[in-house]
Amino acid sequence: MVHTSTEQPKGLPANAENRYEVTHADLPLSCPMPGMVRWNSHPRVYLPIEKSGEERCMYCGAVYVLKD
Repeated sequence: MVHTSTEQPKGLPANAENRYEVTHADLPLSCPMPGMVRWNSHPRVYLPIEKSGEERCMYCGAVYVLKD
């Protein structure tokens, strides 16, 4: 299942999906994202998605795709 930034409910489990679609409103992009529960996740890392349009988290392998 793919969640877009506008569809993510508060308290979404961190790293629950392996692919996330994000928008410019989500920048700067971090994994886990601010709306995700973090108590059982990896440390927050920032992903430089602006130039590439797609980034993979080095900890959990989640792929983030920047949508226009």
